[in-house]
Amino acid sequence: MENRYDRYKDSGIAWIGVIPEHWEVRKGKNIFKKEERPVRDFDEIVTCFRNGEVTLRSNRRIDGFTNAVKEIGYQGVRKGDLVIHNMDAFAGAIGVSDSDGKSTPVYSICTPRNDTEANTYYYAYLLRSYALGGVIQSLAKGIRERSTDFRYKEFGELFYQQPPLAEQQAIADYLDRRCSEIDELIALQEEMITKLQSYKQSVITEAVTRGLDKNVPLKDSGIDWIGKIPEHWNCTAFKRLLLEPMQYGANEPAEECDYNNPRYIRITDIKEDRTLRDDTFKSLPLEKAKDYILSKGDLLFARSGATVGKTFLYNEDNAACFAGYLIKAKCNKKKLVPNFVFYYTLSNIYQNWKNSIFIQSTIQNIGADKYSSMPIIVPPLAEQQAIADYLDQRCSEIDELIALKQQKIEKLKEYKKSLIFECVTGKRKVS
Repeated sequence: MENRYDRYKDSGIAWIGVIPEHWEVRKGKNIFKKEERPVRDFDEIVTCFRNGEVTLRSNRRIDGFTNAVKEIGYQGVRKGDLVIHNMDAFAGAIGVSDSDGKSTPVYSICTPRNDTEANTYYYAYLLRSYALGGVIQSLAKGIRERSTDFRYKEFGELFYQQPPLAEQQAIADYLDRRCSEIDELIALQEEMITKLQSYKQSVITEAVTRGLDKNVPLKDSGIDWIGKIPEHWNCTAFKRLLLEPMQYGANEPAEECDYNNPRYIRITDIKEDRTLRDDTFKSLPLEKAKDYILSKGDLLFARSGATVGKTFLYNEDNAACFAGYLIKAKCNKKKLVPNFVFYYTLSNIYQNWKNSIFIQSTIQNIGADKYSSMPIIVPPLAEQQAIADYLDQRCSEIDELIALKQQKIEKLKEYKKSLIFECVTGKRKVS
């Protein structure tokens, strides 16, 4: 490894291993003390996030947060404090506050016992590195019954590396700079993924609303949010193209995992790329599943919650049934190609329709009645198939590009994680 120190020694702590010869090892309670400051009237709430950011809640838009009626046990936080989320530290919720404010008792607020011995930014990097590497969780199992509970008492009893203060500062500064550069590269890849996803949606929308012939005459569809469509296409209610009324899924809890029984598909099983998760497999006994068995080409629509409108095209070889928060549509394949409809639900036109439904209701819920009445553009059957085949090819190409970007992001994240670990533990010398 490049930039190693000249000499190393055994730290005397099995899970720490060797450290640079001039570094020390000390318990957390001998490096930091826990603060218990009073709260001031003007203090705003400080929140610690899993990415290590510690900032005022007002600095970030956070859905789902509500202020407590009584702020019991709140404590003062100052800029530069080391903040540890007692219940979420294992996931990386450790950092240095960028603001003065107040926090709930779920946080341990720590400051150095001696400013000439400890740099909070270095120790934030060190603690987060151990947390994301599973060290805190594995060690905490032997300390408390709850493996994710990491209060000041636990923090204080563990041993940590202690380089000279100037070296701590140099490591923190180096990591700030390098991590910022890596984060910029990650953000660039994420921006490119967003653009590719937007382009993919535009390709889908263009194909399902205008077809593959750019010179075909157009006509007004009669619906504002659809606009013009090819002259020989029709626009009708979805229910007129189905073999049977749309069906709600089984109202059964997901309990067993028996691969000999039909898979029980729930909203949470459907990933953003519209494939099924492998790690959430649940099944239903055939007796309970028999009325909800899926056939190839069946479409599932999510009917409520944050995922309302999400769709899934069932083309699996293994038997499956579906849960109550999903609604099944069985296309009349003499009139409608299921894959064409699936792509239709990925288009901007479908999003426009969903938005028009939500405008009419304060609750984001789309039932079978609304899905059945959904206007849908209908090309001739052969043209539907040609469009679906074309989109299979084009979307596959775009998805491959997206996958490459995602792989780059994962490699960058792994490199960042490795770089931090090597620097804070003395495996790499920062000059």
